[in-house]
Parts: sequence; structure tokens; C-alpha cells
Amino acid sequence: MKTYIKNLNYFFITFLVLFSGCKKDNPDQVEEIRDLSEQTIADNSALIEYLETHFYNYDDFEKNPDKYPIEIKLDTITEDNINKTPLIDQVTKKTIELINGDDKINVDLYYLVSRQGKGVSPSVADSTFVTYKGILLNGVKFDEKVYPVWFDLISVVRGFREVLPELSDGTFSIKADGTFDFKDYGQGILFIPSSLGYYSNNTGSIPAYSPLIFSVSLYLVNQSDHDLDGILSIDEDVNKDNNPLNDDTDNDGIYNLFDTDDDGDGILTSNEYDQNDDGIPDDSDNDGIPDYLDSDQ
Repeated sequence: MKTYIKNLNYFFITFLVLFSGCKKDNPDQVEEIRDLSEQTIADNSALIEYLETHFYNYDDFEKNPDKYPIEIKLDTITEDNINKTPLIDQVTKKTIELINGDDKINVDLYYLVSRQGKGVSPSVADSTFVTYKGILLNGVKFDEKVYPVWFDLISVVRGFREVLPELSDGTFSIKADGTFDFKDYGQGILFIPSSLGYYSNNTGSIPAYSPLIFSVSLYLVNQSDHDLDGILSIDEDVNKDNNPLNDDTDNDGIYNLFDTDDDGDGILTSNEYDQNDDGIPDDSDNDGIPDYLDSDQ
């Protein structure tokens, strides 16, 4: 794939928030937020109906496994293509547990890998170089990036970052004119319920409670250390639930991956983590809690 991106140095990445929000036309009008359990059922029904009645151009990928690029295309199953395999027979379901007050609710999203990719897979906290197209279930396109952009997965909707690690990145070569050719990269389709998207927010051209569909190509991955403390951001997921956005050891309102002093003891995490350089987090008082997470050591 040819692009006109001249510099891939990730130190110059501008981390983007996927699809910036907009204000409602009438800010004084307050709509009661829908019950999450009920909306989860409604979204899942809508997604299942879409998956049962649509297909993607899998023939193009099967016939041309080494051809790059191939655009992912979605279409309705009609009389003219009644023999096409519906998406429901090709997708994988992934269940995410959400906390709703005192309740835990399981929410299903679906994804399809059209090409796995031959490189490395990102974590949910890494930076990814991608192209994508986002549409609603009615086929209306709400966003598209034709040329690759860097996305910090921490900054995008949860459904997007939950699925990108299912793909792997590829390789690139630099052409004589300074442009890049990409190949061997992963491609897939994401089918996301509103609770893992924008839920009750009207965002740009995305109405509230809208399930989202993304077709995405993953070109490159960079591991992230958001607070530059020497610990990869994914390793700041202390409770190991694959969600670094709920780990705040010192309860100061700053997640560990953004906090340069994770335990709030006045000593920088980078100065407590591994002072003897043996690759193991230091634990001075041998209480089983690493120094950088232990304010009492």
C-alpha cells in the first residue's frame, strides 16, 4: 500500500481521540439514560440481524492471499447473492464484563479476521498505525481514514481497543520517492454494541445508542509507556483484567499508566521499579508488593 507519510518515528505521534464529540442542539434537554441491561439486549439483537443478512467480499481475500491492498466491502445478502456466506457464520464473539452499579453485565461484541497479519499484535494500551472506515448498521459512513494514522488504543472507544489485539501488524518498504509500501498486515471487521462505543452520547454523525461497525487495517504497532516511567503501559494493569483504565494504586484519580508516582509516596516510579537492574521489580520489605506500588516499604 502506498502512502505519503514521510516519517514513522513514534516520538512524533499525535495521540488522537477517536471521533471527537459534539454538543447536543438543545443542551437544556435532558434525556433519561437507558437501562444498560435492556440496551445490551437491543444492541445484540440488532447486531445479530445485521450479521445474518450481510456478507463481506471474502472471495477477494481467498483468491488473492498475497495481494495488497484489498478493501473490505460489506453488502446485503439478496437474491443475486443468496449463496454468499453470511457474516454470522464467520465472526468470533467476545464477551466483555461491564460494571453497572452493583451489577455485572456481559456485553457481546463480534469481530472477523479477514487477514491475520504476520507481525506482532498490540496490547489494549499500545499505539497502532491504521486505516479504517466506520459505518452504522444502516450503512451510513460516519468516519474514514484512507491514509494511515496513529491511534493510541487507550484513547479510542473500548470496543475498538478490545479487538485490535486480535490482529497483527505487517511490514513496509521505503520506495525511491520516499513513500512506503505495506504488506503482510492484518485486516478485520469489528461489530461493536453501543455500550462499548458512545452509548448515550450523540457524537458527530453518530446517534446515541448506535452499534458501530469498523473495517480496519493494522500496519504497525508501537508499545506504549504513557508516563515514561520505564514500565510498559499494559504492565501497569495491576489487576490483570486487560483494562489499564481502572488501576489507580494510590487513589489519586490518576491511572497508573499516566502516574509517575504510582504509590503516592513521593518517590518516582522510575526510581523505585528496578534499581538493581535484575529485571524484577524491587520489593525492599519482602511483603510481596513491589516498591513502586507499596507506600509502606
